[in-house]
Amino acid sequence: MKRSSERILTTHTGSLPRSPELLELVYARADGKQVDEATWERTVRDEVAATVRRQIEVGVDIVSDGEVGKRGYSIYVQDRLTGFEGEGSFPRVPDMVEFPDFTERLMRVEGEGMQHLRTPACTGPIRVKDAAASQRDIESLKAAAAGSGAQEVFMTAASPGVIAFFLENRYYPNHEEYVGAIADAMREEYEAIASAGFTLQLDCPDLAFAPSRFAAFGDMDAEEIKRAVELNVEALNHATSAIDPEQMRLHVCWGNYAGPHVFDVPLREIIDVVLRARPNGISIEACNPRHAHEWKLFEEVELPEDKVLIPGVVDSTTNYVEHPEVVAQRLERYARLVGMERVIAGTDCGFETFAGFSAVAPTVVWRKLEAMAEGARIATRELTVRT
Repeated sequence: MKRSSERILTTHTGSLPRSPELLELVYARADGKQVDEATWERTVRDEVAATVRRQIEVGVDIVSDGEVGKRGYSIYVQDRLTGFEGEGSFPRVPDMVEFPDFTERLMRVEGEGMQHLRTPACTGPIRVKDAAASQRDIESLKAAAAGSGAQEVFMTAASPGVIAFFLENRYYPNHEEYVGAIADAMREEYEAIASAGFTLQLDCPDLAFAPSRFAAFGDMDAEEIKRAVELNVEALNHATSAIDPEQMRLHVCWGNYAGPHVFDVPLREIIDVVLRARPNGISIEACNPRHAHEWKLFEEVELPEDKVLIPGVVDSTTNYVEHPEVVAQRLERYARLVGMERVIAGTDCGFETFAGFSAVAPTVVWRKLEAMAEGARIATRELTVRT
């Protein structure tokens, strides 16, 4: 994983807008309709190439495939692992219970995507079913990176904990065994991504979003929540034990939606467990109104020497385009605390984490990423002059 040794580098969290043509195919597959496999593969390959090319054009240094071939950052595994059948229940979001008028508004905005969202339950033993799927993703991204001149590439994969959060367990006798089985099954995909030379990003809303849910509904007390987070980190560390920490980064988030977020567990309460995870890169929400203040935490918490922070400096849920000066200020706060070389500019979350779920218009997404790149340049100049 590169460091911002000469200038502040830029990246994002993984998911980017899909084209209407690709969305149509994603929806058809999600609904169980017959889709010509050659058409699907060609469309995904072309879209990955276009997505990588566009990232380079707007100034993103560390690029991904945009997750364009996945129906969702966490639920895609239902097609790659055995044991997931039928229809599970979608996790309850505390904000949706506390603020029903917000829920109604959210459903109107996300209506089309919701119609095609399927979250199966675990009803049998979990094993690798389609190892070739991740290899196809890898080959598409390799070709796109080579064609665009990208210098560093990352690929996302769902953490064991977030899979367990979204896909209900109806088979394993307890949560520990369930998460452990997922970790064993996902190891192959994690290692394949790393073997391809990419940086592996583990998506881990289970470290922040899931505890928020449990706390809000009173399902767990503080000690039980901490243990659940520790269990997920242990499973992640087990599944990635053969991968160099320097080739991994971890994304923590509290749910990618423009809602109240009044139940969010503070970063302060989980940071010690997060820092025990093996990945050296730590991607966090850092600019939305519920978490923009948490940069101050690093005045007290010492970032381990091997860790790199990837703070979100543009929001993934609003169509405001951040001013580059605002982006620069956000980056400078972190750089002054942990050093410029250990800060990479990122986004709070993905822009289309589930197919069709995008609060931000595609043209605005790219303008936001441009603003991020310009802000990183400004911050680099400011920090260089002052040192």
